[in-house]
Amino acid sequence: MICGYWQNPWSLVVAKAIVSLFLYRNAPFERGGELQKKTDEYIKLCKMNFIVTISLLITMLQVRKEKTVLLDSYFNNEYVTDSAGTQHSWHYKWDEYDNGGFSLLADVFKSHGVATKTSFERPSRSILQQADIYIIVDPDIPKENPHPNYIEPQDIEAIYDWVKAGGVLVMMGNDTGNAEFDHFNLLASRFGIQFNRDSRNKVIDDHFETGAISIDNTNVIFKTAKKIYLKDISTLKITKLAKAVLTDKGDVIMAIAKVGKGTVFAVGDPWLYNEYTDGKKLPSDYENYNAAKDLVNWLVRQIPVNK
Repeated sequence: MICGYWQNPWSLVVAKAIVSLFLYRNAPFERGGELQKKTDEYIKLCKMNFIVTISLLITMLQVRKEKTVLLDSYFNNEYVTDSAGTQHSWHYKWDEYDNGGFSLLADVFKSHGVATKTSFERPSRSILQQADIYIIVDPDIPKENPHPNYIEPQDIEAIYDWVKAGGVLVMMGNDTGNAEFDHFNLLASRFGIQFNRDSRNKVIDDHFETGAISIDNTNVIFKTAKKIYLKDISTLKITKLAKAVLTDKGDVIMAIAKVGKGTVFAVGDPWLYNEYTDGKKLPSDYENYNAAKDLVNWLVRQIPVNK
């Protein structure tokens, strides 16, 4: 047990700091009359040792705090061609600043000390090891991508094992006709969640109230946002493996699941894209940007300390 304790680098750094302080406090004295002075060279050595130790401790703390959110761009792999004929990855991307982008959501993650990265590869175990949070949003259908990458059994096993080991998975679907359901639901079912093939909260023109959802004060995720906007969404169906965290008029809007050390969050829409978080389109009483901050804060807190 003792050997195991000292194999922990945190224990070694703390012990080194304590020893440095002890040596400093118990440095030898040179006696000269009534004045007692600590040996200058010994004091300098102790101070230097302590400073180096504290610097190492700060560095370790910074490394420990650094987390990564990995955005999938393999299952959601849409492209747009610009005026020069160049293709660009498009739709719900970190570096996309127009209405359909996630640039504001990226800023929220960064404000929480989380690095934002994108993966254009299938989620193998080695890819997922780079992530603390993994987001799959709006998986492609042929009308969006002529050659969509579907979630396959090997992907499901890799993602499930990663979650069980402490990963935080975010699944953002879409309404029927705008997202893939069959393969996405095979993954979701491992966590007791299903995306219904429906389209709720239809909004015509600027009748935003048909997309409004209220949040009460007991919500475990949304502590500041009390009114949010979600349009054209898929509702959810859950089993005992999952738990509803937001419902409206009998429908499950958002759900979570705990598997092993990990966490899953699911919602039937990409809803936190720039169009509805930048405060330009929605009336001021809608709080999607605050909801983004609440959600990111909650997601980060789900990351195991020892992951």
